[in-house]
Amino acid sequence: HFSIVDADGNAVSNTYTLNLDYGSGVVVKGAGFLLNDEMDDFSAKPGVANAFGVVGSDANAIEPGKRMLSSMSPSIVTRDGKVSLVLGTPGGSRIFTSIFQVLNNVYDFDMPLEKAVAAQRVHHQLLPKDTIYYDAHVPLTGTVADELKAMGYTLEDQGWLMGDIQAIRVDGTRLQTGSDPRGRGVGMVVKP
Repeated sequence: HFSIVDADGNAVSNTYTLNLDYGSGVVVKGAGFLLNDEMDDFSAKPGVANAFGVVGSDANAIEPGKRMLSSMSPSIVTRDGKVSLVLGTPGGSRIFTSIFQVLNNVYDFDMPLEKAVAAQRVHHQLLPKDTIYYDAHVPLTGTVADELKAMGYTLEDQGWLMGDIQAIRVDGTRLQTGSDPRGRGVGMVVKP
């Protein structure tokens, strides 16, 4: 994912994917790039989970007129018609919850962008209904963990990092970047 804001206030939030690592594993002969495996986002068999644990239905079947279960959510937040925040992330079904939690941290908890991006993340997949996933970058412990367990939830380290948010917050003429420490990105402001 990349997020861009230019000197004129134009913004781009772009998420692109191969889906799983190395996509389909097929390189286009003579072109040197991999083909994706986005067919995994359709439901090959209704009721059976895909690689990210998402369960599709007939509405997501591999046939014309059906919709894939893509979670890509490149996001641009505006206030009073002006760009306020640009963000996005890879991460399969964890994209929605990663973006929501960063928005929540920025706007509800007034966290600086870098802290909001680096903060703990949790994810509920819908199925299994009693499991809350977290990533080991910031383990889920303490009072919140105890209360979730008391409610009957199982807490599970998902085994991989949850997202790689790349974000830019716009405050008047000031830009603040946030690059997820879980990933490989970098945030920077470049002035001509």
